[in-house]
Amino acid sequence: MKNLPLGVNTIASIKSQNMVYVDKTHIAWELIKHAGRFFLSRPRRFGKSLFIDTLKEIFEGNSELFNDLYIYDKWDWSQKYPVIKIDFSDGALQNRKDLDKRIYEILHDNADNLQVKLNTTRDIPGTFGELIRFAQKKHGKKTVVLVDEYDKPILDNIENSAITADMREGLKNLYSVLKGQDAHLQFVFMTGVTKFSKVTLFSGVNQLTDITLNENFSTICGYTHKDLNNQFSEHLKSVDLKKLMHWYNGYKWLGNTPVYNPYDILLFIHNKMAYRNYWFETGNPTFLVKLFQKNRYFLPTLENLVVTEEIIDSFDVERINPLTLLFQSGYLTVKKTFTRRQRMMFQLEIPNFEVKIALHDHFINAYTDLVNEKIGLQDNLYDCLEQGDVQGMVHVIKRLFSSIPWRNFTHNDLADYEGYYASVLYAFFSSLDAEIIPEDITNHGQVDMTVKSGKHIYVMEIKVVEQENMDVNKTENMEFAGKSKETKHNPALKQIQERGYAEKYRGIKGVAVHEVGLVFSKKLRNLTQNHHLSYLDL
Repeated sequence: MKNLPLGVNTIASIKSQNMVYVDKTHIAWELIKHAGRFFLSRPRRFGKSLFIDTLKEIFEGNSELFNDLYIYDKWDWSQKYPVIKIDFSDGALQNRKDLDKRIYEILHDNADNLQVKLNTTRDIPGTFGELIRFAQKKHGKKTVVLVDEYDKPILDNIENSAITADMREGLKNLYSVLKGQDAHLQFVFMTGVTKFSKVTLFSGVNQLTDITLNENFSTICGYTHKDLNNQFSEHLKSVDLKKLMHWYNGYKWLGNTPVYNPYDILLFIHNKMAYRNYWFETGNPTFLVKLFQKNRYFLPTLENLVVTEEIIDSFDVERINPLTLLFQSGYLTVKKTFTRRQRMMFQLEIPNFEVKIALHDHFINAYTDLVNEKIGLQDNLYDCLEQGDVQGMVHVIKRLFSSIPWRNFTHNDLADYEGYYASVLYAFFSSLDAEIIPEDITNHGQVDMTVKSGKHIYVMEIKVVEQENMDVNKTENMEFAGKSKETKHNPALKQIQERGYAEKYRGIKGVAVHEVGLVFSKKLRNLTQNHHLSYLDL
C-alpha cells in the first residue's frame, strides 16, 4: 500500500517516497503542448502547488519522474526550458515594504538557480524583466514563468482595505512585467484563490487565458471519484463511498465531474476514516461572515442562488461582493448552468455536508455569539424537528433569541428586519442538515421558509412588529387533511392560511404538515406570537 502525500507538494518527493500520485499530466499536456499564458483560480489546499511543481519538472526535462505517467511518451524531454517560479505561500506579509523585500528575494533566488547574474540597482519591474531575458539568453530557450498563490499577500490582509490596496499595487508592479516581456516567454501559468480583474491587478496582461470555468480543465485540481477507486482503493476498501461522497464530494467548475478536495481525503484516511471538517478548519471565513452581516444578506437565498458570470468572475478589493468571495474560496460551487436572455447563468450551491454544517456554524456564531450554547440548542431543535414537536421547537427558538447578547445590536438595527430572524433560523436549520426551501413559491406568492425533516414539513412565515406584549401559544392539531381555521391574532399564520402556502404539501400520506406563524418584536428581539396548525394525512 502506497504512502499518503500529506503536506507534500513536489512530485519528486512523492515518487521517491512511494506515495500516491494522482496523474494530472494529461491535463498538463493539453496546456503545454503549445506556447500559452494561463490563469487558474481554485480554493486553498486543492492541489494547485503540486500541479505547478509538475509543470516545473516537465519543462525542466526531468523525464525520470514521469516514466509511468500519461505525458511520458508525448513530451520531447530533450527540450529543457528555464523556469522562473514565484511562490507566495510561505508566511504572511503585512506591509508593502515586506512584500517588495520578498519579491526581490524570490527573483534573486531564481537567478541563482538559473545561473544568471542580475543588476542589483534595478527596481522590481526592471529586475524581473532582466531575469526573464537573461534566462532565455543563458539557456537558449524562451522562459517559463510559474506563479503560485499569486494573491496571498492580498488575502492575508483582506480586513484592512488600505493595506490590501497597497499590496495589490505591489503585485501589479510585478505581474505587469509579463506583458512587456511576452516575446521572451514560452509559457505562463498563474494560480491563486481569487480572480482579480485584469485592469486592477494585471495592468493589461490580457494575454492570460482564464481556465477557471473551462469545462476541459474542470478536474485540473482535486480528486475525482474515479481517482479514489483507482488510486486509493486499498485505503478505502472498508469505507461507505456514498457517505464519503455526501461529506466531501461536490466541487464543480463546469463539466459533469465533481471532485473531492485532496486535503479532506488524505486526512480522512490518515485519521482512520473519521468524518470531520478537515478542509474547512484550515481556513477562516470570519471576514466573509462579517460582510454578509454588514450587507444584511438574506442567508436563505444561499439555497437557490442564481447569478451571472459577472458576479463570480472577478474580485475587487474596493467593492467586495461576498458572493464572489464565497464562490472563489470554495464555500459555493457550480450546480448547473443555463441561458437566460442570451446570458449564461450559474446556479450555485454549497458543495457538500462538510462545508454546509461548518459554514452555518460560523454564521450562527457570528449572528448570535452563542458558541458555548450552540450545541445544546442544535440538539434540542433537531429532536423537535424529527418528532414534529412544534411547541418544543418554538420553545427552543425563544431560548435561542433570548440568549443572544444585547451588545450584538449596539449601533445597528439588525433586530428591525425580518431577514435577520430568517437568517438566524436558516443557519440553525442548515447546521442540522435539514432540507430548506427559502421563499417557497406557490401560485399565491411565496412563504419565507419551508423546512423538511424526516416525515415533517414546516411551512414558516416570519413577521416583525413594534409591540412587546407576549402572547400565549395557540395550537390546533388535526389528524386529517382539511381547511384550517383562520387565526386572526397572528398576521404570519393568517398570511399562510389566506394564501394557501401549505396546500401543495397536503395529500402526502404519512407526512405531517405544520403551518407555523412566527411574529417577532423589535423591542424584545424575540417571539411575541407563535401559532401553528398541524395536519397529518393518514
